[in-house]
Amino acid sequence: MSYMKMARITTWTIAALLSTFALLGEAHAQRDKNEEPTAVLNFIVVKEDNGKPVRNAAVIMHPVTHGKQERGGLELKTDADGKTSFDGIPYGKLRVQVLASGFQTFGEDYDIGQAKMEFTVRLKRPQGQYSIYQDHPEEKKEEKKDDKSPPADPNAKPQ
Repeated sequence: MSYMKMARITTWTIAALLSTFALLGEAHAQRDKNEEPTAVLNFIVVKEDNGKPVRNAAVIMHPVTHGKQERGGLELKTDADGKTSFDGIPYGKLRVQVLASGFQTFGEDYDIGQAKMEFTVRLKRPQGQYSIYQDHPEEKKEEKKDDKSPPADPNAKPQ
């Protein structure tokens, strides 16, 4: 066989394989949509204190089966209005986490059972951490109220 004839056969073989894989991928995608219903989810992420939108917040979605979060997932980013959406989430349990710089992480499990659902997430600012090395005046007030025994006599001898 000549080099040109082999190149032509190889080209046709590769083209046939690629078109076969493309058709298989399309058939698989169509089958998934017909097998189970899917939903459109809309998210609005706002600040809890003033209700203003949070830009570039990460909205992460994980399917949950038998109470456990599955591997993988999908991450969306909010726009300037604090909004993001996704079409094609299958019905069932879904774990939603929202992360944004300067805010507490939000996490909640939802049961997806409608064709269109909207969620408003209110992100809180971080709270101060409790430290045993700091003075806590409210605790000292409570201790004084609870202590009803007479003060100990410093001159008393131990028994």
